[in-house]
Amino acid sequence: MSENFTDPSGNTAQFRAFAHAPDDAAAPAPSRLPLVIGGVAAAVVLLAVAVWLALA
Repeated sequence: MSENFTDPSGNTAQFRAFAHAPDDAAAPAPSRLPLVIGGVAAAVVLLAVAVWLALA
């Protein structure tokens, strides 16, 4: 029974093609802007609650 899997290190040409293939890790990181906006909004809400409790 033969196997259909071919090891990329099986020969030099296949290994070079495997080693020089584009890597998904080089993709740009997602934007952190929504996280920053959410943090600022949460801080404003907490500050407003603290001021409201202090004046109540």
